[in-house]
Amino acid sequence: MAHVTSRRGLLFGTAAVSAGALLAGCTSNESSEEPAANDQPAADDKPGKEVTIGFAGPQADHGWLNAINENAKSRAEKYEDVTLEITEGSNDTAQQIGQIETLINKKVDVLVILPADGKALTQVGLKAMRAGIPVVNLDRIFNSPQAYRCWIGGDNYGMGLNAGHYIGEKLKDKPNARVIELAGVDSLELTRQRTQGFDDALKNYPNIKKVARQAADFTVESGQAKMAQLLQAQSKFDALWNHDDDQGVGALRAIEQAGRDDFLMVGGAGALSAFQAIKKDDGVLKATVLYPPTMAASAIDLARALGQGKGVGGLAEFEIPASLTLYSAVVDKDNVDQYMSTGFK
Repeated sequence: MAHVTSRRGLLFGTAAVSAGALLAGCTSNESSEEPAANDQPAADDKPGKEVTIGFAGPQADHGWLNAINENAKSRAEKYEDVTLEITEGSNDTAQQIGQIETLINKKVDVLVILPADGKALTQVGLKAMRAGIPVVNLDRIFNSPQAYRCWIGGDNYGMGLNAGHYIGEKLKDKPNARVIELAGVDSLELTRQRTQGFDDALKNYPNIKKVARQAADFTVESGQAKMAQLLQAQSKFDALWNHDDDQGVGALRAIEQAGRDDFLMVGGAGALSAFQAIKKDDGVLKATVLYPPTMAASAIDLARALGQGKGVGGLAEFEIPASLTLYSAVVDKDNVDQYMSTGFK
């Protein structure tokens, strides 16, 4: 598991996003018209021991973070035996610590925590574990493995790797192909991991050169401004990888304003608007690499299993795993319908 530890130890930041490797076990008791995630039949779909799950996430000030909250809520509603105690969500670490301490004092059975800052919230994770409340640590990781029973999150390096391979395969027969990159926030380790994966993938394609890179801020406004700068500086290129579909909305505006359609674009995250554009297939956006907010639904599955003393259906072990890194699937027009229900607004 060393490779998982090294990557997931680097996960920290606001706009992580991607694809649904989802737990088949411990899933729903009831069907839903709009599934939060992949609703495969569960190995254990009968109501069991009552479980109260405390859920603490950051403020939903970004499409992906809002989708995290919605996935958690809708998944919990599927279970007759689950009660969800959900906090308001905060990007203020002191406030989030206070919210989690309230859940500890309420003696919830299990905690699911997506910390605003993994390092800053490690102590409260340790406090919960010492109080006998198992913690499912979601995406941004605590500094100590003692602060959680299970970690589940996305693969930032894999996201870049899969984006690079997709672009590489599209351009492999084009001499002197040029690609550019619209990254996220460079102060975040997750952004550097996405870039590293992308660069490593491109090493397999000697005909392709990355000629420009700009860091945006995971916002529509910054995406538009930075993309306009890239378009002005680069009169000719063949592909663009944009790290985040939220900032991609702005990037697509800049591309449209510039009247450019001479390249292909790959996004990142799994926004509904990106899926719709990919399905329509009348613009530059041809694919997006997922960082699935469905991980929050899976975190509820894991928390329920923990509370009921069960493992994961489909695995031989009696216990749930210590960590789960989700796969960053590439969604293009061939498989977009499969993922449409997981797209976030």
